[in-house]
Amino acid sequence: MDLVPALDEPLRKVLGPATAKVMAEHLGLHTVGDLLHHYPRRYEERGQLTHLADLPMDEHVTVVAQVADARLLTFASPKAPRGKGQRLEVTITDGSGRLQLVFFGKGAHKPHKDLLPGTRALFAGKVSVFNRRLQLAHPAYELLRGDGEEAIDKWAGSLIPIYPATAKLESWKIGKSIQTVLPSAQEALDPLPDSLRDERDLLPLPEALLKIHQPRTQADYTDARARLKWDEAFVLQVALARRRHADAQLPAVPRKPTPDGLLTAFDAKLPFTLTEGQQKVSKEIFDDLATEHPMHRLLQGEVGSGKTLVALRAMLAVVDAGGQAAMLAPTEVLAQQHHRSITEMMGELAEGGMLGGAEQATKVVLLTGSMGAAARRQALLDLVTGEAGIVIGTHALIEDKVQFHDLGLVVVDEQHRFGVEQRDALRGKGKRPPHLLVMTATPIPRTVAMTVFGDLETSVLDQLPAGRSPIASHVVPAADKPHFLARAWERVREEVAGGHQAYVVCPRIGDEEDGSAKKKSTEDEAEKRPPLAVLDVADQLANGPLQGLKVEVLHGRMQPDDKDAVMRRFAAGETDVLVATTVIEVGVNVPNATVMVIMDADRFGVSQLHQLRGRVGRGSAPGLCLLVTEMPEASAARARLGAVAATLDGFELSRIDLEQRREGDVLGQAQSGVRSSLRMLTVIEDEDIIAEAREEATAVVAADPDLTGLPALRTALQALLDEEREQYLEKG
Repeated sequence: MDLVPALDEPLRKVLGPATAKVMAEHLGLHTVGDLLHHYPRRYEERGQLTHLADLPMDEHVTVVAQVADARLLTFASPKAPRGKGQRLEVTITDGSGRLQLVFFGKGAHKPHKDLLPGTRALFAGKVSVFNRRLQLAHPAYELLRGDGEEAIDKWAGSLIPIYPATAKLESWKIGKSIQTVLPSAQEALDPLPDSLRDERDLLPLPEALLKIHQPRTQADYTDARARLKWDEAFVLQVALARRRHADAQLPAVPRKPTPDGLLTAFDAKLPFTLTEGQQKVSKEIFDDLATEHPMHRLLQGEVGSGKTLVALRAMLAVVDAGGQAAMLAPTEVLAQQHHRSITEMMGELAEGGMLGGAEQATKVVLLTGSMGAAARRQALLDLVTGEAGIVIGTHALIEDKVQFHDLGLVVVDEQHRFGVEQRDALRGKGKRPPHLLVMTATPIPRTVAMTVFGDLETSVLDQLPAGRSPIASHVVPAADKPHFLARAWERVREEVAGGHQAYVVCPRIGDEEDGSAKKKSTEDEAEKRPPLAVLDVADQLANGPLQGLKVEVLHGRMQPDDKDAVMRRFAAGETDVLVATTVIEVGVNVPNATVMVIMDADRFGVSQLHQLRGRVGRGSAPGLCLLVTEMPEASAARARLGAVAATLDGFELSRIDLEQRREGDVLGQAQSGVRSSLRMLTVIEDEDIIAEAREEATAVVAADPDLTGLPALRTALQALLDEEREQYLEKG
């Protein structure tokens, strides 16, 4: 590996074993290069020099003054009950006024030695008031030797980098360590091709590293940030472009549907026409399936835009062409739901080998971990003989004993819940690499799709099928206006009286140990009580506002057969109100359900609320979603709920969600637990950079797939793709 020795130097050699150990354990930094890429989170301006007579409250100031006196006091405190607490009080003067400085505990030792009466120094800190006197608590200070006016101006005007720190390692200690290794920045190899850098007027990498850690002006760090964002975007996009390029070289069996086969028969019995979007996306998929290289496509769309139908048509096309298709669902409830809705949609076409089955029919089997032994044996037999063209299952599909006759297509539903290893294990079951269709029901902003799923071609369904009804959403502030909540339950009764059904969703099941229920969220003091639970709420509703209605519960800890029975009764209209956890979040389809009441809605994420809301309004009657919360009007949680109520556009909501959560979650979640490599780039703000970097990366890889002419870029890739990441990208 052509790595740069200076940047590859272990920190323990440069900083000593103790500091290096803390950096490795708490910040994941191991080499000089790692530390140079640990960028400041923000910069403090020490503030212009201020006279003590004119100190503003609550602002950061820098003063030049002389120590008048210093006293070390001891006191008793909860932490030091025997009077062992220490406080250093230093009085300083500059001729115009006096000011008190205070240092506590261990932080008092060094200033006690340094700040002797008569010493002149620069002091920087935030002005506060204590006992009606102005003071600076734990100010930063620099002793002035001699009378250098120049030194004073330079120190006061400079920007202080504030680093992401830990309790074990303060920002200023990290800053000192970085100053130690900063000379090595000169040896940093530049991963960006010269032409790209010149065209966009970007700083060379050594200069950018210098300016990000030691900016003299605002312009310095603005230029450095612009350059370092490009590094992250470009190197990541090159990794993804190389993966797309490598995938395009793999052999796959082309799967073209036979004319007048299963797909034609299925289309003929559909009681509606496909939307324009469904037709367009289906064509993209069929074109991919017909090629000799494996399809890698991400299908994303609005809640209820008909993704399952598009995926089913792709599976039928593969069965037509003599192959098998497997659909991987994240939960048993969802696998059973998909199996039920797909067999219903296919009718006699799903009864291959059975009496009354159509001539072109195939068999559709379900495979989950909790099936009985006999049913499981039969399902496994149907797969290995090729009798079953379509299998729908949970990760039970991945187990070693599951074998296929000829696996041609893998459909992964709700991508973000599957680790890469699981996807990989299923793909390994084909004799040659099967085609892959990844579905996500959470709309993803384009930039996230390019960053996280950059190796997949993306298809978007943004039209709702005809006959889908609008959903009205309202926030119900239960604490401020209790009568709104009473009215919510009246609305549920009205819908049921009109022949419809309702969901009530709660964050918790209610049969947990007490300890787990007491975990507090940090959102606000209003969250003192544990989240509402399904079992309690169902009980209160059945004996209170919804008395007389048929209320049932559904949650993840029920036995699979019980869950399935509850869903069947609800789908058949035998249950009026289903009180559930988020097990109903995805894929559950009961067109007669028109109301969704989400209790403690502030405890759910934006995308999750949008998913839940998509369970109603699936038939011809309009849907209603009520977001119940006890959070105060001014809280961030209420603003978030207001945003959900204000728009039905999932792509817009996913942007809001991401802006609030930062993309670490998104990348971490999608990248199988690998920590986000993005330190400078923000996926939403830097949309343009990501799009441009993707174009540049694609061109670079097309011209030189092995990056033979770009050794520095190859080195940067090796640093980004350590072994764990390399495997992640390999498996994709």
